[in-house]
Amino acid sequence: MPSASTFDQIVGAFREVVSSRTWRATANLILGLVVGVVTFSVLVTLLATAFGLLLIFPLSVVCAVATLALSRGFGRFERFRYRCLLDLDIARPHPAIADDAWWARFKSVVTSGSTWRELGHGLLQLPVGVVTYVFALVVWCVPLTLLTLPATVWLLPDDEVYVWSGVAVRGWAVAAPACLLGLVLLPLVPFAIRLVAALDGQFAALLLGPARAEVLDAKVAELTDSRSRVVDAVEVERQRIERDLHDGAQQRLVALAMDLGRAREKWDTDPAGAQLLVEDAHREAKQALVELRDLARGIHPAVLTDRGLDAALSSVAARSPVPVKLEIDVARRPNPTIEGIAYFVVCETLANVAKHADANRAVVTVARRGDRLLVEITDDGHGGASASDGSGLAGLRDRVEGVDGWLHISSPVGGPTTIIVELPCAS
Repeated sequence: MPSASTFDQIVGAFREVVSSRTWRATANLILGLVVGVVTFSVLVTLLATAFGLLLIFPLSVVCAVATLALSRGFGRFERFRYRCLLDLDIARPHPAIADDAWWARFKSVVTSGSTWRELGHGLLQLPVGVVTYVFALVVWCVPLTLLTLPATVWLLPDDEVYVWSGVAVRGWAVAAPACLLGLVLLPLVPFAIRLVAALDGQFAALLLGPARAEVLDAKVAELTDSRSRVVDAVEVERQRIERDLHDGAQQRLVALAMDLGRAREKWDTDPAGAQLLVEDAHREAKQALVELRDLARGIHPAVLTDRGLDAALSSVAARSPVPVKLEIDVARRPNPTIEGIAYFVVCETLANVAKHADANRAVVTVARRGDRLLVEITDDGHGGASASDGSGLAGLRDRVEGVDGWLHISSPVGGPTTIIVELPCAS
């Protein structure tokens, strides 16, 4: 007797037959032939016309341009089809063209390898569509025909012999085993359909998506820009530290040194005045220590290194002038760089909430989900926050994107403001 788990697997296999994923993959395989007929007919006609009009060069160029333009339109539709039916997100291969001159745009389109790959896909879609169409029909028709064979036999007269697929069918002796075979083959249909649909999707991604070299170039450009923005953000932070040291602790230490110098001069002639100066110097020293401690805590506090985000952010929330509800679920600590960025994001955001948001409360949620660290800060202030260039949020965005993370801001006028940060934390 089969176990419960085996029975669940059998039921699950038959459930896949009617799942939307299977039927969308089937529709994709069948629709491939329809799309192939249209794209092949249109593109071949335009190409033949362009070659036929070579003697009339301007008309030939017009037909060639129309061919390339239509191939790009077909490519856009095909990416939409694969995204809807196979959940396959094929990246757009055409980079943005900065030059507005028509000749530069035309040259960029004609010399782009992506344009010619889209043209090739439009021409090859017909033979590929024929294969996928025939495969989908055969894979579905064989088990369904075997399953319905008993009904066919039941409708036949008993005294006649009928031939089905080259085999003489004589009643239930053949129909019953055929039905069982169809019952066995039917759960295999979704796997076969999805396998061929996946291969078809990979073929489309190869021709309709960006080439490997283009992907690497875009990644290099993105990393170069990200590195530049991180360097700028670090430079701004360095200048802030220098400014805080110069305007805060340094001034207090200078005043401390002057008070001690005057106290030393008065020590013999005016002991009472010297004592007052020493007391002032003592207060200045304690205040300078507080400012230095706050400055160090803002850079990278020792509690973050020793005890992690929970303890470090609890200290930040306790010092915040705006009441903060803290929810942290980080069972396994990320690497120190990611921890530092997450801490910096929360500190800077809460500082902005206290200075600009006019909020009554804030909620900070930090959670690790797999290899991603999610940070969400919400406040009930008046909203209107923006990460435009020059703002503090722009610096946060640069830091986050510098480690391949992303930052999203939702801050409608009137509030509330929600900042969501996702950081990679694989370790």
